[in-house]
Amino acid sequence: MKIDKRPIVPERVRRVPREGWSWIDRRFLRHHASELSGEAITLYFFLAAVSDKHGVSFYGDDTTAALLRLDLRAVQRAREELEGHDLVAHRHPLTQVLSLPQRRTASSRGAPTRLGDILRDLIARIQAGLPLEDERRPPRPRTSPRTPH
Repeated sequence: MKIDKRPIVPERVRRVPREGWSWIDRRFLRHHASELSGEAITLYFFLAAVSDKHGVSFYGDDTTAALLRLDLRAVQRAREELEGHDLVAHRHPLTQVLSLPQRRTASSRGAPTRLGDILRDLIARIQAGLPLEDERRPPRPRTSPRTPH
């Protein structure tokens, strides 16, 4: 079955903005996002959206934390995680979104790699009470719903 890929709302088709410069390389989702925490993915998207044509952003951690509704330490951990995966470089006060590193082999990457799989994994982590910022922490105890007597 062939899917008809015409815009649903043709008068609202996205256009390249007159000002600014941002995009997300699909390879980020295909090859890198599955290895990152939810905060790191969020920060990467934010940095890609606010950076200039060289990928450089001058947003400070306090402003970034406020805009993303994360605490300051979560932003710092997410940036360190992105640096560890060679996706951004940071030298105060600048952060640069880097060109994507060479693709790793399938055996060195963890599944899932498709966006739908990534989102399902994030939702499952949230529903299980697992923190998104640190996969090593044990899940929070879940409370069972009270039943009326």
